[in-house]
Amino acid sequence: MVSTAQSTSTPLRVGVVGLGWAGRQHLQAYQAIEGVEVIGLAGKETGLLAELGAEHGIDGLFEGWEELIAQPGLDAVSVAVPTFLHAPIAVAALDRGLHVLSEKPIARNAVEGRQMVEAARRAGRVLDVAFNHRRRGDIRELKKIIEAGELGRPYYAKASWLRRSGIPGLGSWFTSRELAGGGPLADIGVHVLDYALHLLGEPKVLAVSAATYAELGPRGRGGSGRAAADAARSAFEVEDFASAFLRLEGGGTLLIEAGWASYRNPDDLIDFTVYGTDGGAELRVEGASDTPVGTLKVFTETDGANADRVVRAEPGRAHRHVVEDFVDVVRGDPAGWTAHDGSLALTRAEIIDAAYLSAEQNREVQL
Repeated sequence: MVSTAQSTSTPLRVGVVGLGWAGRQHLQAYQAIEGVEVIGLAGKETGLLAELGAEHGIDGLFEGWEELIAQPGLDAVSVAVPTFLHAPIAVAALDRGLHVLSEKPIARNAVEGRQMVEAARRAGRVLDVAFNHRRRGDIRELKKIIEAGELGRPYYAKASWLRRSGIPGLGSWFTSRELAGGGPLADIGVHVLDYALHLLGEPKVLAVSAATYAELGPRGRGGSGRAAADAARSAFEVEDFASAFLRLEGGGTLLIEAGWASYRNPDDLIDFTVYGTDGGAELRVEGASDTPVGTLKVFTETDGANADRVVRAEPGRAHRHVVEDFVDVVRGDPAGWTAHDGSLALTRAEIIDAAYLSAEQNREVQL
């Protein structure tokens, strides 16, 4: 298969599979980019499919993703569907020569993730995974501070995403191990793992020791009122809280927490704390993803005196930034496509798999 760069003068023709919140974020982001045409949408919700097609002027409307990826002239597709469908759709699309942008996590597990990466390499096409939280303005500011060496060598960090009552659909695919692959560790914890390792400079993870808990979800607690009522009749097969301690190459350590439900402050929290040899930093985002910018504090000293400060940051562009980056890579030099084969997202899946194994066997797992 011959690789050719996508000229900005030639429309990039894309499709979106999935009509939920994430799929609509991809759709809106594509339509805001000059020279990108959304020529198809796929989803089972026929009413919503027709509504979005009419709203955005899209004629290609399909209930099945197979029909969408078979459309002539299609260049790329976004996959924004339940996790168990990521691998089959992505592999089929890549095998047809399409570039793929998938929602996180890459797949239910590393085995499926590896199949996706191998398909991208086989096809010579781009496979990116949507890690939008690393594109937050406050995280980008903190990344600059760490890279500038202001904190010295980071040796310990902890990061979390915690909710009070945030199980996303008790009794839905989210709480099915077969369909989702896991609970909050796989769902929101993968975001935490991604931005934490990104901030620390992508150190290799050597070992994981983890614990998982399912204390509220099985009793119908931790979701909305109706969801909680439905849960009494539905199996809850995943955790509702997880904690993982990671040993990093070079001697550093990282603690990750991910919770859909626990008795804590009602406001969601996304945070990151890092201690370095010359300084430290703390980012707290109260209200989580609904808060554009969190509070970022840097702790240092000058001549033995505290020189702490609060750092201002601009809001990030979330999924818009993710989609823009994807489009830029696809339109760029094909020689650069090999660096975007899903490998980074696969490493996240391998770490999460190790965490679940550690929790199941009550031991540290080496990677």
